[in-house]
Amino acid sequence: MNIEQILINVAILFAGVFLALFAIYYLLKNDTHRFFSLKNIELNKESRAHLLPLRLQAHERLIIFTDRINPANLLVRLHQQGIGIAALQAGILNEVRSEYQHNITQQLYVDSVTWNVVRKLKDDTIAMINNAVQGLPAEANGIELSKAILQHMASIDENPYDLTIELVKKDIQKLF
Repeated sequence: MNIEQILINVAILFAGVFLALFAIYYLLKNDTHRFFSLKNIELNKESRAHLLPLRLQAHERLIIFTDRINPANLLVRLHQQGIGIAALQAGILNEVRSEYQHNITQQLYVDSVTWNVVRKLKDDTIAMINNAVQGLPAEANGIELSKAILQHMASIDENPYDLTIELVKKDIQKLF
């Protein structure tokens, strides 16, 4: 055997091995693709199973937040006999901001539209309190501020706090 014959045999051997590996790859390509697709589906189901309780808890906390910043509930919790207008305003604003900061991470688990509505409700509540204070004389007391806020709330056709809670409930329904 000469060198030319050896090189030809080696080339034929490599071509055969290459064709065999290509054929095996072609035959197993769909099976391996299907295997990795199923593995991805399993991982997605597992991650959803872990996220569902967190998402439900986030919705629950946003409903509690919305209820707690409702002026009717805030005034009952914060009003004290003889409290001044400035002290009541500061207490309400502090409470709203504190509640918001406590729940700010919940935006990770809720729809962005829902979170934006909750954030706007917080901002509108702060603006409503500040506007009510500006509309009262400087010597007014906490009772007058409470009356002004509650009268404003009564003049609104649809309670924004109830509407926000309904939106959060609808967002929960999307999970199921």
